[in-house]
Amino acid sequence: MPAETHVERGPLDRHQVFELIRDRLADILEVGPETITEGSSFTEDLDADSLALIELVEALEEELGERTVGFRINDEDLEDLKTVGDAVDYVVTRLAQAS
Repeated sequence: MPAETHVERGPLDRHQVFELIRDRLADILEVGPETITEGSSFTEDLDADSLALIELVEALEEELGERTVGFRINDEDLEDLKTVGDAVDYVVTRLAQAS
């Protein structure tokens, strides 16, 4: 196996989690990442529909599942995530619980 498959990735800090969410969301919504802030509302500011949020969840679970075994975002928790900052807080908390 190639050595890089065994590289341990350190835990993400809050800013790195924000960048990950921002970049994935920008790809999904086809907007510039600079237009997304922690204060951005998913529905009001970014016009993200439920499908876009599901895509974001899947992208985060895939990316973070490589770092933290079993990382999942619970469907029932999605209702509470109104802004990008809410999502960052949620992911940071889940990552801390998993470690």
